[in-house]
Amino acid sequence: MNYRGLPSGTLTFLFTDIEGSTKLLNALGTDRFHEVLATHTQTLRAAFAAGTEVRIDGDALFLVFDSAAAAIRATAAAQRALASTEFPHEAVVRVRMGMHTGQGTPASREAGADYVGIDVHRAARIANIAHGGQVLVSGATATLAGQDLGVGIALRDLGEHRLKDLAQPERVYQLVIAGLPNDFPPVRSLDRTPNNFPTQVTTFIGRAPEIRDGLRLLDSTRLLTLTGPGGTGKTRLSLQLAAEAATSFPDGAFWVPLAPISDPELVPSTIAHALGVHIGGKEDPLERVLEHVRGKRMLLVLDNFEQILPAASSVSALLGSGPDLKVIASSRAPLRVSGEQEFPVPPLELPDPERLPSLDVLAQSDAVKLFIERARAVKPDFMVTAENAAAVAEICYRLDGLPLALELAAARVKLLSPQAMLPRLKKGLDLLASTSPDRVDRQRTLRGAVAWSYDLLDDGLKRLFARGGVFVNGAMLEQIEVVCGPASESAGRARGAGAPGKRSAALAGPRRARARQHALRSRARDLQSECRCCVPPRLRALALLAGPRLSARRIGLGGARARSHGR
Repeated sequence: MNYRGLPSGTLTFLFTDIEGSTKLLNALGTDRFHEVLATHTQTLRAAFAAGTEVRIDGDALFLVFDSAAAAIRATAAAQRALASTEFPHEAVVRVRMGMHTGQGTPASREAGADYVGIDVHRAARIANIAHGGQVLVSGATATLAGQDLGVGIALRDLGEHRLKDLAQPERVYQLVIAGLPNDFPPVRSLDRTPNNFPTQVTTFIGRAPEIRDGLRLLDSTRLLTLTGPGGTGKTRLSLQLAAEAATSFPDGAFWVPLAPISDPELVPSTIAHALGVHIGGKEDPLERVLEHVRGKRMLLVLDNFEQILPAASSVSALLGSGPDLKVIASSRAPLRVSGEQEFPVPPLELPDPERLPSLDVLAQSDAVKLFIERARAVKPDFMVTAENAAAVAEICYRLDGLPLALELAAARVKLLSPQAMLPRLKKGLDLLASTSPDRVDRQRTLRGAVAWSYDLLDDGLKRLFARGGVFVNGAMLEQIEVVCGPASESAGRARGAGAPGKRSAALAGPRRARARQHALRSRARDLQSECRCCVPPRLRALALLAGPRLSARRIGLGGARARSHGR
């Protein structure tokens, strides 16, 4: 039994909130709104007596029911009660409701949560696409309820709709309640906005702070660039941000995959293809795209921009075509155009392997959640236990919470337990490899992600990178000058990597970058093996003698100098 006595097993999750509550608050003022809110909450609680109240947050309620039919009858009673209630100050209150049935697992007191699981999020997504006064039901709930709906209640099939989690479409039904309005505008699903977002075959895990901050930044800027090293999940986050914001762009939200191209001149035609704009034989692709987007309220997601940075001028031209076009870009380097808002993407939240919490709390860490979810894709019965919890936490910590690294490691659970995997990871990252045909080459290994960044460096930075790799524990500035060249020259190259591009191969990034540093140094050693002339033997020997002495002037991959360039 969990500490709050919440039910578990197959449950129907119900979410409700007042449509336009912020507008109502502004119109009534705080004191009057609280009177209205009290009446609203009292009315709903009376109607939902058959369920269990999980959480109330302002005007939003979260409840669970043991029976899908009971949940449907309760929401119908609630809407009837709301329609007959005279609210204070003649306020008009319309409540939207959504439900989904699935597995519910209550969390422990220490976890600081109520329920965990994707089915809870699914119910919330369904509620989010409803209108005030409308009750939406998932296909699972409708099937389980069967014909036991109650007097004057029916289900209307609204068809399949894509929710903002970008998963497979969900069949949605509307509750038709006799005596109440039953005609509503189209639901607020992704299908309401023209888009070409790819369906995701895996669930989106965590990132709640990044979604919140990203949407806030997108609201106040027209070019939001998600930056970070390879493997941090920039593409997935940019798509999720676009999905969350899509309904604000009635003329469409479109994903433009740029990874397959390396010629900046091809960017306008690639955008045109994503928008469905036909380019005639002698027509200028950029002009045709500008003509198409001019005057439209539209969102573009330019994914993987780092290898075509000279094409940033095309982005400037797009932004100049009108005030209602916005762009989300993902890139290992910022575009450096006027009006750009950079948004560094951090690794996933990590547990502390030295202070292991309870299993429930450990499972709330975003990095652990991702590891468990992807591990279950290859081993359905995988779970974190007392026996493997320490190994799972250490794996996530050792891999810095990098989504790509965690997914590659989780795929090995089919053959290796976490306890068996951990010693192999301590020896190197060669274990992190995938043969999945749907992964591009740069995402099949962590080394591949580093190699993609390395290939984008100019010759001078490549030479600096290769020589810097001989310092295993960092070094003093004087030692680096001998191995890598004069300080002025090295500093200039570092600034070239950091200022205009923040090249992720040249800099190690955030403070906890163990896996990335390991991959970077492995790549540098590979280069030294391929070309011994990069670092003469005498200088290599000097580097090996350089100890990990601390100094304000000490720099190195992942050292103080590198961190000063990050955020």
